[in-house]
Amino acid sequence: MGRRNGWRVCSTPGCPEYTQGGRCDGCRAKAEKQRGTARQRGYGGPGWQAARRAVLERDRLCVCTDDGHAHDGPCRQPATVADHYPDERRDLVAAGVPDPDSPHRLRGICAGCHGRKTAVSTPGGWNA
Repeated sequence: MGRRNGWRVCSTPGCPEYTQGGRCDGCRAKAEKQRGTARQRGYGGPGWQAARRAVLERDRLCVCTDDGHAHDGPCRQPATVADHYPDERRDLVAAGVPDPDSPHRLRGICAGCHGRKTAVSTPGGWNA
């Protein structure tokens, strides 16, 4: 698409604004407003914080073995994210699971593996 000295058209379909990568500031702000806060999405409360701490204590190193990595076997980087696995949180909530944030539904992974997994499993991240 159109590029101008390192600038390119915003990645939001139909937006003609130029940006240096991804979405323009206006589209990014609109998306963040639609997304809601972590607490509005179900994260940030005491239950979530306790589950996150328990998972990161249990899985101190990234346990991700998903395809698409430059490594064989578990990643083994320090785990920094409590990731819903194998089901996404939104799917658990939609199915009426009473405690979607139970530590047995989570795994500890590094931010890089979480970003790759989210990009594949939920295109657009939260905006599937």
